[in-house]
Amino acid sequence: MHLRKDHAELNIPALRQFIRSNPLGLLTTAITSPSSSFPLLQSTHIPFILDVDDESSQTELGRLRGHMARQNPQSKALVEALGDPSSPRPGSNVLAQDVLIVFTSPVQHYITTNFYSETMSGDKKTAPTWNYSAVQVYGRARIHYDADAPATADFLMKQLADLSRMGETGIMGYSGAEAWTVADAPSSYVERSRRYIIGLEISMHRLEGKVKMSQELKPRDREGVVRGLKALRTETAEKMAVLVEERAALKLRPRVDAIES
Repeated sequence: MHLRKDHAELNIPALRQFIRSNPLGLLTTAITSPSSSFPLLQSTHIPFILDVDDESSQTELGRLRGHMARQNPQSKALVEALGDPSSPRPGSNVLAQDVLIVFTSPVQHYITTNFYSETMSGDKKTAPTWNYSAVQVYGRARIHYDADAPATADFLMKQLADLSRMGETGIMGYSGAEAWTVADAPSSYVERSRRYIIGLEISMHRLEGKVKMSQELKPRDREGVVRGLKALRTETAEKMAVLVEERAALKLRPRVDAIES
């Protein structure tokens, strides 16, 4: 990720919150297939659970949990790589290569130079751009793929329960009997479904965030961006205008607020 000083988000708790606010990540792998059955690069959108041992920590990155369909070609490439006799650790369930996961905010918008009242009235040394925010994770993945192993069953059942809880209560706001749980489905259906997926547990060793919200602009140009976005009267433009104002305010005080979600 290209991180210029104005756009870099260095606050680890803020980056963790961004992931929780935008849990649908894009998992990308680069695996050399020993059988040449799969492409080198593969990506899948996966909703992730973030586990952190110490929520008050300013430095802990945490671990990501997710699952994929066993029939997904990327899943097949992962399992094949783990069983490759030529791999550094044949038979291990930890992938030798790093994986990349990208989390992106749904609030993004084109920024026209017509918004720049100060620069465009002078030397005009500027160009249109795009405002957005994203987080990139690099880590080592442990793959839970042995459907008959008790540890795999335990991991997947916890993953499914935690993910449904996050969606039902954290996203939908349901509580009590309103919230769907894994226990609401027939046990035979759950067991059959569990055998059709594999689990992912990713230990993060690098966490980067970028918040590109017109922070680098001159004050009058940034004010023009806010006015211009609000004048569009669309939901996305209104949200972007608010984020531009919030990020501008952060330049004037210590960066302790959470990254925009």
